[in-house]
Amino acid sequence: MFLQPIAGPDESGAKPSKAADLDSSALDAYSRTVVGVIESIGPSVIGVSSGARQPSGGSGSGVIVSPDGLALSNSHVVAQRSALVARTHDGDRLDTAVIGDDPSTDLALLRINARDLPFAQLETARAPIPGQLAIALGSPFGLHSTVTSGIVSAVGRSLRGRDGHLIDDVIQHTAPINPGNSGGPLLDSHGRVIGINTAIIALAQGVGFAVSSTTVDWVIAEFLQHGRVRRLRLGIAASVARLPRGLRRELDLLNEFGVLVLGVEKGAAADLAGIVSDDLIVSINGRLVESVDDVHRLLSRLESHVNLVVGVIRNERKHDLMINAGKD
Repeated sequence: MFLQPIAGPDESGAKPSKAADLDSSALDAYSRTVVGVIESIGPSVIGVSSGARQPSGGSGSGVIVSPDGLALSNSHVVAQRSALVARTHDGDRLDTAVIGDDPSTDLALLRINARDLPFAQLETARAPIPGQLAIALGSPFGLHSTVTSGIVSAVGRSLRGRDGHLIDDVIQHTAPINPGNSGGPLLDSHGRVIGINTAIIALAQGVGFAVSSTTVDWVIAEFLQHGRVRRLRLGIAASVARLPRGLRRELDLLNEFGVLVLGVEKGAAADLAGIVSDDLIVSINGRLVESVDDVHRLLSRLESHVNLVVGVIRNERKHDLMINAGKD
């Protein structure tokens, strides 16, 4: 008795197994989905560079989000330049102006000098979920119209922006991205933009990050309505300080750390509310505050011109101060 290898269809004419049929069908469905996204959204993806007259500076990617030429990219791709060149799917090079640059979210809004352009839509109605398909389009290393795919690994991550602020609601995904992908879209299986690719972890594999379309939509609205991204601000310089254990016990505090006020901007919201140097901020609107990032995060989630109840430790006593914080 001896074992006979399983013959393929070319050798014996036998039909493939049911498992093989399922694998083939799954692959075909996956391929059709990715191909469909590329065909529909590929023409809206652009390469972004400084152009021949501005040889300095890097290059990256972007995506057109309206037929009249509005496009998105990364702030670090724009690199404080006011004029760029967009390379289209067909190879055309179009003059492009920077109409908004926000390092705090690593996003930039561009205006391409053209009309009736193909464009992609932002997905803001449904948040991405871990495990769903994620497709990245862009120009890594200048290779235009490069496509990679993976899955959403996690949502709600935080990533530090170029100016030190935390970018909240960041999508982590496994679609391979490389230098030059920055500013390109991360897409779902329907070709909707769920994020703008912004960063990778050096030497890591399958760890990419994209700023969520919810944040993108908010930034676009701020640029179009106000010409800049406005944020609530207190007007303080601050660092972090550990709270003495005895003080925590005496005041029944859950904080281990507080935000130490180093200085107060004259006439700013904090100054008008009576906050002074050496105050320790331990809460805002009932939420614990243990770092400057906590302050930024809480303020970023609030609407303009709101009254804040700020918990402050001064002379070993806790005070609740009312602050009217407006967007700047």
